[in-house]
Amino acid sequence: MELLWFYIAVVLAISDEIHSVILWRVFADFYILLAGILRETVKTNIALWIVHEGMEAIFHFILLSILFFSLEIGFLAAFVHFAVDFFHELSGMELRWIQHRALHFVIESLFFILLFSLLNF
Repeated sequence: MELLWFYIAVVLAISDEIHSVILWRVFADFYILLAGILRETVKTNIALWIVHEGMEAIFHFILLSILFFSLEIGFLAAFVHFAVDFFHELSGMELRWIQHRALHFVIESLFFILLFSLLNF
């Protein structure tokens, strides 16, 4: 296991920041138009939010799969990131940026620590 769990959590955090910068600073106008089209397609805000999180998970899956040369790591990282975002939103917690980053980092790290420690037995 060594520090692979740590590297995955750090790369996932960086990937999330890259995703935010790309969508909200570089392609903001396109992303707003895409959101409008998707909103008309899915009809509800919750469905729109789930589609958004799904697209974000696909972004993380692709990036981490390439960086770690592993589809499994890409899938698991995207899945745990989606799950943290999903349950964080459902809980209604209002977090500042650093608190949100810390929540993701801790839960994603613990997920991979647990997973890798179970696989080593």
